[in-house]
Formats: sequence, structure tokens, C-alpha cells
Amino acid sequence: MTAAASAIRKRRKFDQVLEGARVVFLRDGYEGANVDDIAREARVSKATLYSYFPDKRRLFVEVATRECRRQADEAEEVVDLSAPPDVVLPEAARRIIAFSLSEFGRNVFRISVAESVRFPELGQEFYLNGPALLRERLANYLAGAVSRGELRIEDIDLAADQFAELCKADIFPCVCLGVQKTFDQAAQDRVAKGAVEMFLARYGVRPVDLRQ
Repeated sequence: MTAAASAIRKRRKFDQVLEGARVVFLRDGYEGANVDDIAREARVSKATLYSYFPDKRRLFVEVATRECRRQADEAEEVVDLSAPPDVVLPEAARRIIAFSLSEFGRNVFRISVAESVRFPELGQEFYLNGPALLRERLANYLAGAVSRGELRIEDIDLAADQFAELCKADIFPCVCLGVQKTFDQAAQDRVAKGAVEMFLARYGVRPVDLRQ
């Protein structure tokens, strides 16, 4: 086997491990997933799995960061980013809230925070592919809306972070602290609507502004 063929085969196995882990983690959660199930779903041996990831925690963070990026890419594919803020931001809010409420979203946040003291690289990796990625994608859209005269924002990165935090109001603290694990659609819509309305009240361009 040539070196190139060996590299391709190794990469294929690596991708199989990640996809198998993604299926199992999304289905069973972090605590419920076990290495045997992941290896079986990935169609690889446990030895192969451990050759890439020495423990379940590291595998979970890798899957989580990729899932964050996948969801961000999916959102950009289905949302018309040239649409006005009152169209784009409600959809963004709903997706942010849904991820925060998902078992997967809760677990990756909890594990990343818990392990970040002993393994700072895990927290850093999740931050770069989670909150920082969300800021980047939101900031790109907000910058476009500003250039079209739809929003008036001085600090775009700050505004992006503010919008993400508004989407966590009421829901995120309850979920993180175990006060309440589920919120019906009406509760989620309430938070999304409030986040968009408050954000546009601060940064929206009023009719009087358009005449200036």
C-alpha cells in the first residue's frame, strides 16, 4: 500500500469514527454513550477508535465542535442572508435556543466548562468552534445589514455577542442549573421574539433615520 493510499484509508477511518460517535452521542447523550456502541456504529475496532481518541471526553468535544460548525453551515444554507433583520434574526434566535436546549448542546457546554481547568485546550477548542463561531457568523450578517442601511451598529462583534446572550434569557440558566430541562415551543418563541425585538429596538434603523 502506498503512503498516499494509507493516508486516505486512515482519513476514512477517522471520519467513520467521528460520524459513528456523532450518531451515538446525539441518540444516547454523553453519559449514555459507550465506546463499544460508537465503535460498532463507526464499523471500526475499539483499538482503531482509541488510536485516534484516547478517551470519550476528547472524542465528544471533537464531535461537538464539528456539530457546531455543521449547524452553522446548515443555517447559512437555508437562510437568505440578504434578507432583512426582521426575517433573518428570528430564525437565528430559534436555532440558537434549540441548540441550547438540546441534550447535546447542554452536555457539550457542561463538559467543556467542567474539564477546561484540567484540559484548557478542550475549552478553547469548543469556544472557537462554538461561541466564537456563532459571533463570527452573526457579525458577518450584521455587517451586511449595516452596509445595506438596515441596522446601525458601532461595535459589530459586541452586538453579535449581545444577540446571542439575549437568546439565552430565562432558558439557559434554568437548563444549566437543572431547574428546568424542557421548554415548550411557546416558551422558546417568547424568548426568540423578545431577543429580536430588544435587539432591533437598540440597533434597528427607524423611519426617521432613513430620511437623513
